Amino acid sequence: MNNPSSRASWTASVYDRIGLNYSQVRRPDPRFEAAIWNALGSAKSVLNVGAGCGSYEPADREVTAVEPSPVMIAQRPESAAPAIQGAAEALPLRDKSVDATMCVFTMQHWDNVQQGLDEVLRVTCDRVVILTVDPDVMARMWLCNEYLPEIGEHDRHTFPSMEYLEARLPHLHIGTVPVPADCTDGFCIAFWNRPEAILDPRVRQASSIWHLLPAVVVEEALARLHRDLESGDWDRRFGQLRRQAALDVGLRLAVSELT
Repeated sequence: MNNPSSRASWTASVYDRIGLNYSQVRRPDPRFEAAIWNALGSAKSVLNVGAGCGSYEPADREVTAVEPSPVMIAQRPESAAPAIQGAAEALPLRDKSVDATMCVFTMQHWDNVQQGLDEVLRVTCDRVVILTVDPDVMARMWLCNEYLPEIGEHDRHTFPSMEYLEARLPHLHIGTVPVPADCTDGFCIAFWNRPEAILDPRVRQASSIWHLLPAVVVEEALARLHRDLESGDWDRRFGQLRRQAALDVGLRLAVSELT
């Protein structure tokens, strides 16, 4: 990792490189957006931690965005809330200063998850909404199980488990979020029924896991996937997925009620 001072600082530097086309590939999926906005309830002020390009931020609330990468901040649309460059572990907000906090695909990048959650709880009055991944479920998806088990091994060390969240966030409800076949948010496992997309370097550019694993491991797995698609072996084993409308690949919406 080139001797990074922390996972958070190194991740910010990664997103400074891979974030250049992020907003084109990682377009908010309207079904995820509806679930997040519904979970935010009546909150009038919302903090978005690891805000990136502003995906999933509610347009009808007062939003405060915190994001470590200047490249990601630069891609935020003009209509988005201004972003503060900062990290989850040291949120630049007063105690109990926002009604709700949202964390979307971000905790795996925090340097210290417990410290980040403590900060989220410090600044939030009513509820915390987290869109994340259950690494144990994700590891069973064909990409992780058959081609790159290193993804599962990596993510078990970076994504907090559901048990961890339940132990540290009060009144937590965790719901399954099926990923639709036509998901517009191109995160790694969103292509469970579109394996050809994973071979597209532009798609991989916008997902951090492809930059975190050893290049030789990734190249060997992609070569095998390419061969299996050309030979029809992938479709013989997994082709039924192409006909499914949605699949549980481990995406979870965790909502903590603080009042």
